[in-house]
Amino acid sequence: MEARGRNANLKFEIVRALLDDKRMSEVIYPRSPRETMDGWSYLPRYLDKIRLHLAGRLPADYQENLGQGFDALWLKYAGVTHEQMIRVVKDSVTDGEVYDWVRQHVKKSPVEKAAHWQDVLSRPKPGDEAANARFKMRKEQSVLSHRDDIKTFVDYIDADEQRI
Repeated sequence: MEARGRNANLKFEIVRALLDDKRMSEVIYPRSPRETMDGWSYLPRYLDKIRLHLAGRLPADYQENLGQGFDALWLKYAGVTHEQMIRVVKDSVTDGEVYDWVRQHVKKSPVEKAAHWQDVLSRPKPGDEAANARFKMRKEQSVLSHRDDIKTFVDYIDADEQRI
């Protein structure tokens, strides 16, 4: 869309002001894993992480796991690749465009989507010693070990990003 008329520079002035604003240097967290799109929990968070990465704003401690962990779990259930999702997000402007692509290319039933979410919510799994140790370590590193309400990685993410 081309800006025209008296207000042609208004959009650019707003962007410049935002870039000059010191708050733009603050960490921008992706959405909660609990957010949904097309019945998929976690998907909006994954899209935010990709967008932040493409904009050079994904925090350093998130970069190593981009496309891994819960991202990879969503990709596995959805049957698409990380590279496909990067391309889709890069070629879209809005969540609506990504939503349309997901509805057209990811044909999964509500039962399959629910199974994905239950898998995410079950982590760390009771018998997985390595995951439970990592969970405990993350809580300690974030000074959240006193929080008994944080029982899953989803809880931890929301607490660490100051949503709960």
